[in-house]
Amino acid sequence: MVVKIRLARLGCRNHPFYRVVVTDSKTPRDGKQLEVLGFYNPISGKDDEEKMRLKLERVKYWLSVGAKPTEPVEYLLYRAGLGRQGGPFEKFSFAALNQEQPTNVDDSKDNGELDSPP
Repeated sequence: MVVKIRLARLGCRNHPFYRVVVTDSKTPRDGKQLEVLGFYNPISGKDDEEKMRLKLERVKYWLSVGAKPTEPVEYLLYRAGLGRQGGPFEKFSFAALNQEQPTNVDDSKDNGELDSPP
């Protein structure tokens, strides 16, 4: 059984409210939950106490036994102080994009002068 930490949507239309839940990966978004770990209210003001609350001890426990957080939950954990050092999007590697592409220039004639006919 693969366990995920993800968001379950509650609230009315145009007023979302999410619970951070631990559930089996095969259950639907709002299906059966193993445990409720907290909530996230994206509509509330800038006060973090009303916007998000997590049971950090239980989150640490579920992460220690192998539960995988989804990307939105990983971002919430990063904001709560439980994320990775590089940030929530550390797993994406941009190293391949930054590598220099090989060129077809002959380096043996690279003396800083332009070739001109004699």
